[in-house]
Amino acid sequence: MLKAQSNSMFLCVINYCNSCLKRRTFNLCSYKNQEVENQPIPAFSVLFYLTLLTDMAVHLSFLLILSGLTGIHSITTVSKLSVRAGDSIIIPCLYDSQYRDHVKYLCKGYYWSSCSEVVKTNQPYSSGKFSISDDKTQRIFTVTIKDLTDKDTDYWCAVEINRGDDIRKYFHLSVTRGMPSLYVDHQEMTGFNGDSVTVSCNYRNSEAMKWCRLGGDCVTGSSGSTDGTRVTINSSVHNVFTVTMSGLTTQSSGWYLCVKGDFQMPVHVTVTETPTTTTLATTRYFTTLSPSAEPLNLTSVSPDETLNSISIHLRSFIIRMSVLTFIVIMGLFTWCMFKKYSLTEAESTISVDFTA
Repeated sequence: MLKAQSNSMFLCVINYCNSCLKRRTFNLCSYKNQEVENQPIPAFSVLFYLTLLTDMAVHLSFLLILSGLTGIHSITTVSKLSVRAGDSIIIPCLYDSQYRDHVKYLCKGYYWSSCSEVVKTNQPYSSGKFSISDDKTQRIFTVTIKDLTDKDTDYWCAVEINRGDDIRKYFHLSVTRGMPSLYVDHQEMTGFNGDSVTVSCNYRNSEAMKWCRLGGDCVTGSSGSTDGTRVTINSSVHNVFTVTMSGLTTQSSGWYLCVKGDFQMPVHVTVTETPTTTTLATTRYFTTLSPSAEPLNLTSVSPDETLNSISIHLRSFIIRMSVLTFIVIMGLFTWCMFKKYSLTEAESTISVDFTA
């Protein structure tokens, strides 16, 4: 990993430059012309400077091509976000496939040369305020910053290069005490294959709005598509534009951006397969315990047999209750007759005694 570039490139004219930028960038050095001011410039000097500018243009083109080939801009992420103090934010950083197995990290500070590493994928739990994870399939590593303060403003997504300059991309957090300029209620949304998902992007400015896939296409009008997924944008509600993604597929999973002017807000959409529902036949199992140490025998009974069994038990219960009721009634009848007979006998005895 290198932050101070060892292979600096100097584009200077001898005796006419006082400094060069020793980084993997370049500038046109200033020409000291105090002594020749208001003096005519010879024709050969004009030709010399034209030749010099042409040579610089060639070098400039070469450097631009070299930068593209070496991956100077191989990270794609947000550029500016509005966040509220005390909240948390998840930042996705997309990288090229050639860096899949490299170490990724988050660097804090406005200047790249002096920023400090706060969390790395080979040390993901080094801090409670910062966390990092790397999805090598999607080629996106995400960093989470918790408990945001006024000091959490300038960061770099970066990838380590073992024998060269680390690639990086700067982003800025605008931390506010009030409502952010652009925010969503939830940064992570889930939908089913073939269904739709709706994201509400809340804003406070009146600039242009759009919905983009990180590193992909953008929808700027009321409808469009991103990677084959239909997108409709509705801005009928004041200070809110809702994005509906319909006809979801598993390929629709990924990071997207609500964009309003200079601000972006990342949203992750996860698409899963629609759960299937199956109707299971009602089956009852009766366990037969064997006195020997043999496996348990499970006898399967069909629903019709179960209904027949219930009907037989019900009829048996009714018959038993009917017999019991009959016995009780007969008992009561016998007791009443016996009591009546005893009362008649007593009256007969009293009548005989009175006659005597």
